[in-house]
Amino acid sequence: MFAVVDIAGFQERVAEGDALEVPLLDAEPGSTVTFDKVFLLVKSDDDVAIGAPTLAGATVQAKVIAHGRGDTIRVFKMKRRKRYRRVHGHRQHYTEIEITKISA
Repeated sequence: MFAVVDIAGFQERVAEGDALEVPLLDAEPGSTVTFDKVFLLVKSDDDVAIGAPTLAGATVQAKVIAHGRGDTIRVFKMKRRKRYRRVHGHRQHYTEIEITKISA
């Protein structure tokens, strides 16, 4: 069984037991979050439910494991022949979650 669900503006394909890194969520580690924007729910090859745009009553529950920051991304700007060079770093915040339950 798997589902396609909207998590923080991104569509993710999830199944029970999956661990994901998603954009930062406002929840404490150890707490449970519920996502109710479920676009697709597949129980078997014959049992497929497609939302228009979402499925009413379908939810996905996840447990927040931890918060963290990603690897550094270097942003480099340069204008040729003008002695202009800038280097900036960026580390994106994320939340680790584990999918615990998918209910229809």
